[in-house]
Amino acid sequence: MALGAGGTQPCAEAHTVAAQTRTGGARERTRLFAEVAKEDASKVAGVSDKLVVWMDCEMTGLRLDSDKLIEVAALVTDSDLNILGDGVDIVIHADDEALAAMPPVVADMHERSGLTEEVRRSTVTLAEAEQQVLDYIRAYAPTAGTVPLAGNSIATDRGFIARDMPALDSHLHYRMIDVSSIKELCRRWYPRIYFGQPEKGLTHRALADIKESIRELEYYRRTAFVAPPGPSSTEIATVAAELSGTAKPAGTVPRNGALEAD
Repeated sequence: MALGAGGTQPCAEAHTVAAQTRTGGARERTRLFAEVAKEDASKVAGVSDKLVVWMDCEMTGLRLDSDKLIEVAALVTDSDLNILGDGVDIVIHADDEALAAMPPVVADMHERSGLTEEVRRSTVTLAEAEQQVLDYIRAYAPTAGTVPLAGNSIATDRGFIARDMPALDSHLHYRMIDVSSIKELCRRWYPRIYFGQPEKGLTHRALADIKESIRELEYYRRTAFVAPPGPSSTEIATVAAELSGTAKPAGTVPRNGALEAD
């Protein structure tokens, strides 16, 4: 039992103050949780179900602490994957030191695609590239934080976008649509669809890679996102042929391993 200053009376006031403090703290926590929930709900409610921003980046490597962003492309589609406008594809200048530091496999890839020479000739800065991409996206999605970002293994690209193009990153919704995730799920749950996917051109150029990602998602939309039991091998091959012209014959789908890029 608590005692008063004279050591003889219970300090009921102390218990009252403690109880009020606990109650007040609980109310404050409830208020804060409600504010956070409201903010999260507003972000989810604000995401557009009409448009998607597709992006792809080419870099000198995958190290965020040192590698350079050297090409960025963007396309906006509607919810049915129809491309809006011509998009943008911008090669960004990097110095010879950055290009010389590329790992051999990356150096060979960019040399064969012609990107390395274009980077040397380019005079475009990161800030200029960011503004061009923003201008294109804002023409269709003027309100910041409403349109999700899509692509293959898009978290890697977004890391460089957030580092080098913060205004662009802020304009996009935090949610992302990763086609590679759908591919991995099909590998595990629908192997017939996974192995029947259209072949990729593997140009390793940003705008071409985006268009391939859009075609790939359209393939999954028409083969995986359908009512059970799903399409037959013949139907899968037909969809792949329509999208790329390189369908694998029905009945010859491999079951063990396949070369993939993303």
